[in-house]
Amino acid sequence: MPRGAGLALPSCTARPTFGRIRRISPALDAVIAADARLEALGSGYQWSEGPVWVRDGDYLLFTDVPGNVMYKWSAAAGVEEFLNPSGFSGADASHLREGGANGLARAGDGAIILCDTGNRNLARLDLATKEKTILADRYEGRRFNSPNDLAIHSSGAIYFTDPPYGLAGISASPLREITFHGVYLYTPHDGRVRLVDDQRNFPNGVALSPDEKTLYIACSDEAHPLIQAYTLGDDGLPVGSRRFFDARPLQTEGAPGLPDGLKVDEAGRLFATGPGGVLILSPDAQLLGVIDPGGAAANCAFGEDGSTLFITAHNRLGRIRLTTRAARWA
Repeated sequence: MPRGAGLALPSCTARPTFGRIRRISPALDAVIAADARLEALGSGYQWSEGPVWVRDGDYLLFTDVPGNVMYKWSAAAGVEEFLNPSGFSGADASHLREGGANGLARAGDGAIILCDTGNRNLARLDLATKEKTILADRYEGRRFNSPNDLAIHSSGAIYFTDPPYGLAGISASPLREITFHGVYLYTPHDGRVRLVDDQRNFPNGVALSPDEKTLYIACSDEAHPLIQAYTLGDDGLPVGSRRFFDARPLQTEGAPGLPDGLKVDEAGRLFATGPGGVLILSPDAQLLGVIDPGGAAANCAFGEDGSTLFITAHNRLGRIRLTTRAARWA
């Protein structure tokens, strides 16, 4: 029985709930109804990550990065194994800390673009054949560390992060060819990889504002846990940046987790996993509330009609209904 799949809950039964909603500002009422609850959809994963909704199939894909499996959730069937291995398929994985795929995003042609942490590349996954095509695995001739998460611009350009989390020893891995933790922009029309930022430690989650003029990067640096905002020029590269949100006060309170996955709703609010769960932040960086799953949360994604938030929370998968909708959903 696939790990986690046997613990999925059938759609015909009332699902249990877990966690709680911390309401910090009255403005959260425009985001989450007072009676909303986080439903349990599956459990038993080592570290669930990378959720993405496949609209023309009505299902969610998500990854277990250390488990090296990609799973599929649907209302009809619950959780099923979709791709195993999701990343590295060699016999000896001793050089890896995490061998599976990580962040997932849906491309305009219907394929999934994935950060293949174990194989250290950015790749395209054909959902029908489950065949991968490598899009990029190097910057200026040097192999990536372990691509982690991504966001796709409406033009098809892909922003992605490359911390060394996937390598055994992390920053101390002797396999590292790039000494910095990079943020990159890949443009499919020419296959070019351009550097967005080489000054962040452990860049992780990626999101674009609804007008695509601002790029957000979550940094999982324990010493400097933050979300950085970049103003983008016409070429897609930054013309300026600023610290958008500092998570240190939440971290010092002992809340579990670090800045990780990012998503944006139609009003420009950020749904940012971080200390305490999923932080809901206004466009001016005010903390409105927290979806607290009772432990660390890795990532989240909008799905179904665009008003359901799926959350990968350590060893669990959950969902909650919202009163807002994903940016650029229509």
